[in-house]
Amino acid sequence: MPFDFSNFHPKERATLVFVVEENASRILLIEKKRGLGAGLVNGPGGRLEPGESPLDCAIRETHEELGITPLDPVQIGTLLFQFVGDNKLSGHSILGYVFRATTFTGTPTETDEATPLWTPLDQIPYQRMWQDDQLWLPLLIKAQPFVGKFVFDDQLMLEHHVTLV
Repeated sequence: MPFDFSNFHPKERATLVFVVEENASRILLIEKKRGLGAGLVNGPGGRLEPGESPLDCAIRETHEELGITPLDPVQIGTLLFQFVGDNKLSGHSILGYVFRATTFTGTPTETDEATPLWTPLDQIPYQRMWQDDQLWLPLLIKAQPFVGKFVFDDQLMLEHHVTLV
């Protein structure tokens, strides 16, 4: 039976940011060193602090993780994650705000949290990412707004539904 997202109340809110350089046909990803998804490839991001807007969080987290400041982040997607099963993530839920940027200041630099990974758009390492990324990252690259709803048992995706907005 599918998970009922109609009464979804996330335990945390978070952001992801992807810098897409269309003229260079590449995207800035990270190799995550710690926290949820450590060891996987993703975009920079993290949890919203009390009173912080998603946009402010996206800019702050990108700066903390890579030492750059996105100049034109636009929210393209919204992600709802529910974790189930018999593991440490069971019962956890996240509302994610996904931003796309095309310009930034600074130089992507490795930090304690992440290693920058410029990736050609036709060589995105989906096999090293969360399973849901392959469903919505192509939409983000094309700047196509979306909402994604996902149910995971640890890192195994059990359900998914992506809607164009």
